[in-house]
Amino acid sequence: MERVKLDRIDRLILRNLQEDGRMTNVELARRASISAPPCLRRVRTLEETGVIAGYHADIDPVSLGFGVMVFAQVGLSSQAEQDLKAFEDLIGKWPEVRECYMLRGETDFLLKIVAEDGEAYNRFLTTHLTTAPNVARVKSSDVIRRSKYQPGAPIPSDED
Repeated sequence: MERVKLDRIDRLILRNLQEDGRMTNVELARRASISAPPCLRRVRTLEETGVIAGYHADIDPVSLGFGVMVFAQVGLSSQAEQDLKAFEDLIGKWPEVRECYMLRGETDFLLKIVAEDGEAYNRFLTTHLTTAPNVARVKSSDVIRRSKYQPGAPIPSDED
């Protein structure tokens, strides 16, 4: 994706939407000090260019019974492109895997996995992850607590 040139108003819009994606266009326009129609046009342009990738509700997994979060470092036997893609396709089918990152270095993939409890994670690990084709090793780290959660990206202001 090509870097998009953003002016002060675009950055204000992005900062506000990143903090509260349910904000009305009227409120967003007020905070950006512009009228609603040009604000909506700017938001649409930011969506069309891919700067705004989407909108979602931030759901607490614990409130739905997923009390365990684990980061799993996965090493594959082969890093051939078709094997990497096959692994990505497979984990795309597993709802327990909430995030997946391909890494450079010793670990090929870092997975964020949620489970009801330790036993459910162990079941997922032994029946899905470690038995998946091409998986050579898995190193799991249980999350004790989340100290920071800030999705998106830092958006500079004119003062920065």
